[in-house]
Amino acid sequence: MKKRILAMVFAAAMVLSTAACSSSTSNSGSTTDTKETTDTTDGTTYKIGISQFAEHGSLDNCREGFIQGLAEEGIVEGENLEIVYQNAQADTGTAGQIADSFISSGVDMICGIATPAALSAYNAAMKTDIPVIFTAITDPVMAGLANEDGTPVGNVTGTSDKLPVEAQLEMIRKILPDAKTIGILYTTSEVNSESAIKEYEALAGKYGFELETVGISTIADIPLAMDNIVTKVDCISNLTDNTVVQGLATEISKATAAGVPVFGSEIEQVKNGCFATVGLDYVSLGVQTGKMAAKVLKGEAKASEMNYETISECGLYLNTAVADKLGVIVDDEYASTAVEVFDTIAEQ
Repeated sequence: MKKRILAMVFAAAMVLSTAACSSSTSNSGSTTDTKETTDTTDGTTYKIGISQFAEHGSLDNCREGFIQGLAEEGIVEGENLEIVYQNAQADTGTAGQIADSFISSGVDMICGIATPAALSAYNAAMKTDIPVIFTAITDPVMAGLANEDGTPVGNVTGTSDKLPVEAQLEMIRKILPDAKTIGILYTTSEVNSESAIKEYEALAGKYGFELETVGISTIADIPLAMDNIVTKVDCISNLTDNTVVQGLATEISKATAAGVPVFGSEIEQVKNGCFATVGLDYVSLGVQTGKMAAKVLKGEAKASEMNYETISECGLYLNTAVADKLGVIVDDEYASTAVEVFDTIAEQ
């Protein structure tokens, strides 16, 4: 059961969090509010290949939102849209094969969900006129899909799920006033994670934290990495790291046994047993991406001319069942600023 709390204005403790979640691109980064569906009447049909790097809640929500955003612009699956969906199951080689198969089948567009899928799609499509739309990429510049000014490097654009790191640090300090060390698990091959850790390192001292990071290569490394890190930290903060998120159940189990809170990077992780997050709604991120894709498909804009966008909406999400389990008391006034509170832990 969920308890929804409307928060038109966050309390003073969330001022920095709100600011940290604002769009940073030169394009409008906000999600379009209209829910009206635009009818496409010219008889055109489209075929989109969706390559999703891994199977977990946030990326699934991105895909759902992407299809929803297209539909709101009159491009509807089963009517004038054919979707070919493939999941790489967190294997980069498979992501490359999927991208090649989409090119061979003559899709009109490829949507790459998460960095490895997007990079594979862009590399495969580079010598064609097939546009690539990406989503759930923390740092498109570091990934090589955008220039420093946000402009595309080629026929590719999309949306970033950049974690509001400073807002996350502020939240942890508010909830755990005596904490000294934050632990972070990350996949050494994910540029998303490298970018986020650099930002954590730059800002942690401002909030009185030290960092302890442990790199992994595969999901099989998580149990040993957790056994190592829980003895050195007061809490753990997740990144938008696909491998770590796939092993979330193991991470939370190990941390809970040691009495160490885990803070998520988005809503699904909080539903599934993380303590809290100042994070994104990935369905909204997907909707924003779908609307960008619709512009390209309709010929209203070229992917090569569209700066990538960063979603402007984020907020506090809290799981009181986790708080009770760990024996941590959250200030009532602070809790009242949450966009959404969960009082159960979803089964994974």
